[in-house]
Amino acid sequence: MEHMTVGRYLIERLIDAGLKHLFGVPGDYVLDFMDRVVASDLEFIGNCNELNAGYAADAYARLNGIGGICVTYGVGGLSAINAASGAYAERVPVVFISGAPTSAQRLAHLHMHHLVTTYDMQWDVYRKVTVDSAQLTNPVTAPDEIDRVLANCLIEKLPVYIEIPVDMVDAPCRAPSPMSFNRERVSDSRSLDECVKEAVALIHSAETPTILAGVEVHRFGLADRLLALVEKSGIPFATTIDGKSVLPERHPSFMGVYMGALSRDAVKSRVENSDALLTFGAMSTDINTGGFTAHLPEGNTIRANMEKVQIRNHYYDRVWLGDFISALTEVVEHRSYRSSYPGRPHDAKGDYTAEADMLLRVPRFYERINRFIDKDMILLAETGDAIFAGSEIYIEEPENFLSQSYYLAIGYCLPATLGVCLARPGKRVLLLEGDGGFQMTVQELSTLLRHGCNPIIFLLNNDGYVTERLIHDGPYNDIQQWNYHKLPDAFGGDALSFEVRTEEELEEALYTARGNPDRLVFINLHLPRDEGSEALDRLSRELRRLQTGG
Repeated sequence: MEHMTVGRYLIERLIDAGLKHLFGVPGDYVLDFMDRVVASDLEFIGNCNELNAGYAADAYARLNGIGGICVTYGVGGLSAINAASGAYAERVPVVFISGAPTSAQRLAHLHMHHLVTTYDMQWDVYRKVTVDSAQLTNPVTAPDEIDRVLANCLIEKLPVYIEIPVDMVDAPCRAPSPMSFNRERVSDSRSLDECVKEAVALIHSAETPTILAGVEVHRFGLADRLLALVEKSGIPFATTIDGKSVLPERHPSFMGVYMGALSRDAVKSRVENSDALLTFGAMSTDINTGGFTAHLPEGNTIRANMEKVQIRNHYYDRVWLGDFISALTEVVEHRSYRSSYPGRPHDAKGDYTAEADMLLRVPRFYERINRFIDKDMILLAETGDAIFAGSEIYIEEPENFLSQSYYLAIGYCLPATLGVCLARPGKRVLLLEGDGGFQMTVQELSTLLRHGCNPIIFLLNNDGYVTERLIHDGPYNDIQQWNYHKLPDAFGGDALSFEVRTEEELEEALYTARGNPDRLVFINLHLPRDEGSEALDRLSRELRRLQTGG
């Protein structure tokens, strides 16, 4: 039997944890480890740069449950730090693996290439944006360190960092023993009982109870429990934008997305005037709250997050979110609240007729997409107008919407598309990509083509940063106009490309995209330079007001 090594141990544990694809970029300090990856059951996906690899791994992890990226030391690891920061901010379990100089070089303090200051510098940087980390410098302790770090990644739903020196890859170590990466969270029984009693009393005395679901429901796999509560109680629900599609939007109790002043009037009124508002896993970020314009009924609000519940002015610690939802479901009474709120109708998509020779406008485009998308598509919305307009697009199935709606890194979504295509090969990605974001991570279009991915990419070409223009305009918001639709050919891929200026041309492109489900379709949409969606207009005004104190 072949001896176990540190490199093989790490790979086997990654597979045990549920990883199937490992994104990355080669470099001399990590080539030996990558050889072991290629020889394993993991599929290595080579990216154009390390930041793109990190974004792809982040999106992959959101759907697969764990993601991974492998890079070289210094120039590779530090290039990926922005992706690690985003994963930490948005609670995404990604394993960042970096090769490193040998232990002998480290002990001799040699000035090796890619070194910045000390040999601990990169590790120190990653410790700021990960929940756990390890430098595998000892083959005796390496297995335990790997187990601990990967377990914390999956338990806490946060990124981790593992550094493996070149000479440790084939260093002998003990074989892996059976283990579980799941740690059962246990609530304090007295706190849970008291918390549920107070919550149920508030709910049963209310006339307009409302549920607001946030991102932690998805990250911790609690969607089924929350759906059971919705159906047992009959209470209508909305979601935050980062929790969008955590529950099926075709459900008759779904009202829409709540974002403070940016919400549809019916959703805003119901949430803010509820006499029992139950928030589950919601983060109070500026985007979720529409630039802090949310006015929640604090005297009637139950805030349940990962391990703490607040009901009015009472705080219950050591109450696990999953236990709280399950306990509520057991005791809550069912009532019909359908007459008390305007639920979102199933014919929300309505009718649409393209106008011949009519130049394409932003609101009309989103109207059309709302009617084009179906349950077998996953909508990715780039930072900018696409996120806010995307919040109003009707998503039928759970987990069919993805955006980076808190960290808001421009350029995230094109490499994220690669991660989603590999994590959900049975669905088709529909990407709403801004031209500014596209120019930041454009190289990953070639990786999508290389792996035969089939997204429909809508390039929202408004000649620059329209979100920034609407907040505060200046020449810094202008970018070079590219012949975007010619890029798939330049990257050598088998794709269908369109340049669209009118509604009729859009119809032709959509018809062709629908008829070619196995090919990448790239649609360069020429849109007005200073026009955004209605949601973006509202947000821009609110952000400007906050910045100026007006």
